Amino acid sequence: MDTSCSAVLRWQFDLVWALFEYHLERLETADFLWEPAELCWTLRQDESGVWVPDWADAEPDPIPVPTIGWVSWHIGWWWTVTIDHLRHRPIHDRAEVEWPGPGSAAVDWLRDLRTEWSQLLDQISEADLAAAATFPWPDDPGKSVAHTVAWVNAELMKNAAEIGQLRLLRAAA
Repeated sequence: MDTSCSAVLRWQFDLVWALFEYHLERLETADFLWEPAELCWTLRQDESGVWVPDWADAEPDPIPVPTIGWVSWHIGWWWTVTIDHLRHRPIHDRAEVEWPGPGSAAVDWLRDLRTEWSQLLDQISEADLAAAATFPWPDDPGKSVAHTVAWVNAELMKNAAEIGQLRLLRAAA
């Protein structure tokens, strides 16, 4: 049994993804832009057809309830930027991460990110995991790449739970 850090983090990611896949398989196109509350963050198409997420640089109070579409864009944004950091590529700006739209386009996009992340995990070594990381915590030099991978797993689990709960609420309404 491989109990290395990379094996445990990969096992954890695969578990989280399996839980997320349960909801991805059941999402309907109309689920993505369903607004569960009056105060809500979603995505809207601009005049050129690009989906633009609601956003505030300072966290609003109260915090708006996001739509499934907004949460799926948020996953795509942080995952794209994390992959950029770990692959030592130019970092995408938030506005450069375009949501492909509701329904299968969004699900396929997330699955493509999962494939890219899985490939990265397959290539990462124990030495890579021990290296210092600055993302997503630029002010904490004590964090390693292993911390970043664990954060991806935790963030994905949180976002998957949010999407699942929103899907269930819409279905029950």
